[in-house]
Amino acid sequence: MSRPPRPQFLARDSYRVRRLMDAARFLPVFGFVLLLLPLMRHSSDTEAPPTASEGVYLFLVWFGLVLAAFLMSLGLRRALDSSKERITPPED
Repeated sequence: MSRPPRPQFLARDSYRVRRLMDAARFLPVFGFVLLLLPLMRHSSDTEAPPTASEGVYLFLVWFGLVLAAFLMSLGLRRALDSSKERITPPED
């Protein structure tokens, strides 16, 4: 008889780094959808769209995307630098 297969073990650190990489890859798609939202919610009962509120919305979305990308890059840099230190053998 063969033994039952062992459950797959994923290291916690590498799992988190991979999910952070996935989030960084998805960020432009998420930003594109957020930037298209004002175009999709234009009501037909008014002639002109509310330009001021849409301008504020677009600026806030842009600022949020820049901030999210910055925070993700910090997390990825810290995680990838620490993994390089563990892999690199000590020099004699």
